[in-house]
Amino acid sequence: MTTASESAGPIKVGVITDQSGPLSFMGIGNANVARMVIDDINANGGLLGRELELYLEDSETMDSVGAEKATKLIQQDRVDVIFGGIYSSMREAIKGPAVVDGKKLYIYPEQYEGQECDPLIFCTGPVPAQQVEPLIPWLMQKTGAKSFYLPSADYIWPHTLNRKVREVVTANGGAIVGEEYFPLDHTDYRATIDKITSSGAEVVFNTIVPPGLTPFLELLYESGFTRRGGSLVCTYFDENFLNLVPAAHVEGLYSCLDYYQNVDDSFSTELISRYDTLYPGDAKFTAGSACSGMFRGLRLWAAAVAEAGSLDQEDVIKALDHAKIDHGPGGPAEMVPGQHHVRMNMYIAQAHNGRFEVVENLGIIDPQECVQGTQ
Repeated sequence: MTTASESAGPIKVGVITDQSGPLSFMGIGNANVARMVIDDINANGGLLGRELELYLEDSETMDSVGAEKATKLIQQDRVDVIFGGIYSSMREAIKGPAVVDGKKLYIYPEQYEGQECDPLIFCTGPVPAQQVEPLIPWLMQKTGAKSFYLPSADYIWPHTLNRKVREVVTANGGAIVGEEYFPLDHTDYRATIDKITSSGAEVVFNTIVPPGLTPFLELLYESGFTRRGGSLVCTYFDENFLNLVPAAHVEGLYSCLDYYQNVDDSFSTELISRYDTLYPGDAKFTAGSACSGMFRGLRLWAAAVAEAGSLDQEDVIKALDHAKIDHGPGGPAEMVPGQHHVRMNMYIAQAHNGRFEVVENLGIIDPQECVQGTQ
């Protein structure tokens, strides 16, 4: 006898991520996490008595391709939910066909600039209130640094994040001594390094992204910036990024994320051990690469579907608005009602000899994002 849930077929989960192109070292990890979590859910009976079916698409680190894949998932595959995107420009590319046109629930897993306030979008990575606001005062107090230089990629995330950096630095008695923006594929930073040196900047707060990231870091290292006592900060930097560059180029770099592999709570340790066994290789389970946000997003969505008792999108959104998980990478997590962003543990870490060491456990921090319907 066929039950109603079986006749309804599988629940279709769409995931778009950069499995090729400059961000493939991040996106492959996202794809792995999606496979792992969905396999786990299916091994435990699925959701609503139905199996989950993963529809995995490669955005190729090209916004136009991401938009095409979102269109395919909505119109052809008719998925029930969409996850994915790393760059904020990719989120915007997915948002058009998935949310604006397709009216589909979309969960974005990456740390980003905040201020996404759409009733159909939930964000499961950290935002400036969880990264910039605790990190900069801590760094200024620890190092005595007052002057910041902001070399940046020219798209929405750096522009918005840098406004918050300027606000927090000046509120704490510091100054921005330089702020520059470059195309994502820009690779010649010699003039910028000269400006950093002549400015006397004590902190370089970097938002340059791949592929320009590695040549910038090499030139900054060769300039002797950190050897002279300068501090390098990059809030998305994680263990996957450490694999991209010689350890010396990022020795002492500060980052602030929701999870590092140095975090040793028992759930996180077991999770990473399982991931490494399933997916050995260079695509590590990391936070800056959105793996932690992908895990968290899938688990929070699954909890919401279970509570709603159906896939009715309005009911799922209502449940997702207050969904929580007791265990996740870095600790528990829960949606802040009305904000569509996550309250979670945050950590400051510093790179030493090619590894990140947590130097400050910041505890649970609220995202402080916009409340739905008030923007």
